Amino acid sequence: MKNNLNPFVVADLNKCIGCKACELACFAVHNKNNNVGYTVGTVMTPVIPRLYLVKTPSVTMPIQCRQCEDAPCAKSCSVGAISQKDNTIIVDEKKCIGCKNCLMACPFGAIDLLPQYDNGEEVIQLNLKEESYDGLEKVVKFTAYKCDLCIENDKKACINACPNNALRVVKPLDDKKYKNKMAAQALVNATKNYIK
Repeated sequence: MKNNLNPFVVADLNKCIGCKACELACFAVHNKNNNVGYTVGTVMTPVIPRLYLVKTPSVTMPIQCRQCEDAPCAKSCSVGAISQKDNTIIVDEKKCIGCKNCLMACPFGAIDLLPQYDNGEEVIQLNLKEESYDGLEKVVKFTAYKCDLCIENDKKACINACPNNALRVVKPLDDKKYKNKMAAQALVNATKNYIK
């Protein structure tokens, strides 16, 4: 087994209360270049988190990128905008062309395609006019958004913001070792009970 598997954030669905604090913290940490305010009435761009809270009658929990080792999103990206850096799958927003391949390839639905913002304004790009050969038109640039494990920060914003401690970073090898120990202990306990 690879010694350095990519970590990822996972939610305990028994603890998540659906408060969306994780979404707001994620948005705040990733929008420092948009001069956004952090109180009601001061946010000038849409709240775009990199995780997505799912609420159903039976479960409430955020869905986040699993930082796949052989990431389908990266493999599907025709322009190389998605790559692995420091055990994290990241999107280069400047390279992203908004083709939606990654969105379709992600088995977890952890990628969204939304307008890109810079300094509080939608980023505009020039495209050929549809079904026309008479020039270019200005359109909003759409970009793939996904969890990047707050790669630019020491702490994970979503984990720190959760009031119920429902989120945690999973390091696959550490998790495997823990489960192995728990299974061994359960076998020892079962054997002791059986021998009695």
